[in-house]
Amino acid sequence: MEEATVVIVGGGPGGLAVSACLSEKCISHIILEKEDCSVSLWRKNAYDRVNLHLASEFCSLPLMPHPPSAPTFLSKADFLQYIDTYIARFNINPLYSRFVESAKYDQVGNKWRVEAKNTQEDKVEVYVAKFLVIATGENSEGYIPNVPGLGSFEGEIVHSKYYKSGSKYESKEVLVVGCGNSGMEIAYDLQDFGARTSIVIRNPVHVLTKELVHQGMSALKHLSVDVVDTMVTFLADTEYGDLSKYGIYRPKKGPFYLKGVIGRSPVIDVGTIAKIKDGAIKVIPSHITGIENKKVIFGNNKVKEFDAIVFATGYRSIVNTWLKDYKYVLNDEGMPKNEFPNHWKGDYGLYCTGLSKRGLFGVKMDAEVIVNDINQTLKLH
Repeated sequence: MEEATVVIVGGGPGGLAVSACLSEKCISHIILEKEDCSVSLWRKNAYDRVNLHLASEFCSLPLMPHPPSAPTFLSKADFLQYIDTYIARFNINPLYSRFVESAKYDQVGNKWRVEAKNTQEDKVEVYVAKFLVIATGENSEGYIPNVPGLGSFEGEIVHSKYYKSGSKYESKEVLVVGCGNSGMEIAYDLQDFGARTSIVIRNPVHVLTKELVHQGMSALKHLSVDVVDTMVTFLADTEYGDLSKYGIYRPKKGPFYLKGVIGRSPVIDVGTIAKIKDGAIKVIPSHITGIENKKVIFGNNKVKEFDAIVFATGYRSIVNTWLKDYKYVLNDEGMPKNEFPNHWKGDYGLYCTGLSKRGLFGVKMDAEVIVNDINQTLKLH
């Protein structure tokens, strides 16, 4: 059994950020990470073309802003280099290959007991701490909807989490399901490699350039959300024109309102819209009602054959499967039970980070308030 003041579950950006802040205050802690590396989603699963969609000033972790020489928008390689420098600077040492099987609060000892399987040595280890931080983030398990007939599909099925590149799909018919940033970017990548690409877009979405998002986020420091949304949507209209003729409709509420209230991000265009306009990427403005062999049947009664389907349909938290007392901080869906900005704190020293739907900027804020709260609690006792 190993004991520390804090146990952090997850070695992604959220766990690293909390670790750095704890180290600054000389608070002992342990990070348990199920993979064999930190930020595994970026190192192992992020597709080759991916870039950070927000400007670097909004994508730093606590205590280490990006230097002025950093590019405005970081590539995958840029971000991983930043992470490696961060780990070295704050001497962060996660325990890798630790798959947490159970975490429960001991009401008698007033401490958290965490059981983790060391998958390298095939043994269960026990960790005890006064505080427990859930830092597994929003992107833990890829979600694929239960489409009728999906099991009969004769082509390839892949979740965006495991999509790397469109290079192997040249000349193939590929359907992308999901029109968030991942779906739109994957559609672009597929077509760029010569795939005959279609994308399901059945919900209204805001489409903005990276520059517009940057300008909007900077303007929010001085102007109201309504004013910024009006400005940004006007400029988006100027940039893209009326996209409804291509099957893309805009929500009634503005992009920054939706991001702040329900965490829905605008689509940050990487060139997909131009490919849609020239017909290189086909938009299917309907949901899937069924699949038969290679045939995909849509709600508008259209039927088309595909060689592969990429589901960019988001993620589901699996924290509730191992966190026995999850209701101290989470709801039944594994998301914070308290509304933002009070989402990060639960009962009995339980915290969560990276679940505010505010990306790396939210991770930074979470880490700072969590560690400040832990520090204040320790001072009181």
